[in-house]
Amino acid sequence: MMIEIMKSKIHRVRVTEANLNYVGSITIDEDLMEAANLIENEKVQIVNINNGERLETYVIKGERGSGQIGMNGPAARKVAIDDIIIIISYALIDSQQARAFEPMLVFPDTVTNKLTQ
Repeated sequence: MMIEIMKSKIHRVRVTEANLNYVGSITIDEDLMEAANLIENEKVQIVNINNGERLETYVIKGERGSGQIGMNGPAARKVAIDDIIIIISYALIDSQQARAFEPMLVFPDTVTNKLTQ
């Protein structure tokens, strides 16, 4: 049997831009994408800590090292700049393999959105 589990999470990152006039998606600093094992066009869930909104979208690469977290298109109405969000990805995995699976958890600095050492 296959089950859906959390594959990775970027926990408590700050929204740096909200662009309503864009096709859609979330732009994520490439450093954060790599740390969380996210790839471009991957489906993610966004949880807004400030207002409780939840939504799904897909990832596009942001400038490496920029700390960029941009909500684009209609999703831009669900956030405000400086809101703190959680970005979660999921994967389908065999239920037996899931017992040993370890998700990638990333805890960036919420001021700069950069990885702490």
